[in-house]
Amino acid sequence: MAQKSKLWYLENFNLFDCLTPESVKEFDKMLKMKNFTKNSVIYFADDPSDSLFILKEGSVKLIRISPEGKEIITKVLQPGEIFGELALANESLREDTAIATDDTVICTVTVEQFEQALIRNPKLNLKMTKLIGLRLQKVERNLENLIFKDSTSRIKYFLKNYANEYGKKLGNEIFIKTNLTHQDIAELTATSRQTVTTVLNSLKEKNILDFARKKIVIRSIDEL
Repeated sequence: MAQKSKLWYLENFNLFDCLTPESVKEFDKMLKMKNFTKNSVIYFADDPSDSLFILKEGSVKLIRISPEGKEIITKVLQPGEIFGELALANESLREDTAIATDDTVICTVTVEQFEQALIRNPKLNLKMTKLIGLRLQKVERNLENLIFKDSTSRIKYFLKNYANEYGKKLGNEIFIKTNLTHQDIAELTATSRQTVTTVLNSLKEKNILDFARKKIVIRSIDEL
């Protein structure tokens, strides 16, 4: 059952859609499936950076701890995403901590195995290079957003990007299944929980979006 599950996942994961069926089976042999309960630590900052992770089910948040001891969320991951990829860029120790925010299933592969797979599959190598480049661009854009925009604009910018990245279009609306709390959004946008609640309520009153526990519905993404 676990083997079938891994094969199905690899075949439906965009990063690996360039692989031949034989290459997918080779990857399947490399991967190890791991289960994490909600709030479990997947890895800590300063742990050896010797593996990559593919999120199969659940959700994961990446956090960093400020010098003052404050927890800062840098990224929230959804199924179908790869993380720990900086291990391919000679990162010797983890710079962040990864925590399961739900009951989570993850596939892991060692850096050495993944590097060998990249050598054997030039198309996968190119896709991985583009993926890392796109993530660096997102980091730069997010930094600009934090520096140059006010709190309301930062929250709206985050919601728009989150909808484009994780949302599912249903008619004219975009439905987002999420475990993010108002506090999580506040940390991701460098604002306060109260500000997030105020902005979301204002957008709801204007019928731009609606929200409830574990879901957000964007009614008019152009107005965000």
